[in-house]
Amino acid sequence: MSAENGKNGIPETPAGSAPGPRPEPLRFYGTTWVDHDGGYGARRAGLAVGSLAVAAAACFVLRIAYDGLQIADIGSFVSLLMVVMFAICGALAFRHTWSAFTSRPDPDRQASLRGLLAIGFVGSLLAYFLRTLTEAPGEKLHRAEYEKARTEYEKRATRRSGNPKKRRRR
Repeated sequence: MSAENGKNGIPETPAGSAPGPRPEPLRFYGTTWVDHDGGYGARRAGLAVGSLAVAAAACFVLRIAYDGLQIADIGSFVSLLMVVMFAICGALAFRHTWSAFTSRPDPDRQASLRGLLAIGFVGSLLAYFLRTLTEAPGEKLHRAEYEKARTEYEKRATRRSGNPKKRRRR
């Protein structure tokens, strides 16, 4: 992430930035979510429209696949099973994606749900669309973590200020 200065392993502070914790960049937003600058509003609008358009295109592709099943005349039970499978997987993917915006998901659980999330990708796209209407997806979680890191850093920095030799013993 950050380059070291090569002397003693201390990360370099880029010119013009304050020392302390740096915000974690969000996908498609970078660090513009911190101050809502650098085209943040335009990115949110564009990503909302884009995610909704991709979800609509995905539903169209699923409709074509369903029509293909109807043409193949495989039976109403299999057709119903496919519709129910995509509906359940979509709902579960929506729920999982929505909860991932407010808390860090468990990596092991994420790996085990990868197939289900791939099948229910329309639900994930819709969750992304709805969250983008109010904030950058994951912004609330990242902002809370960043603010906590800033306050902890400021506590440590103020505690260490001053010359310790000049302090009186009690």
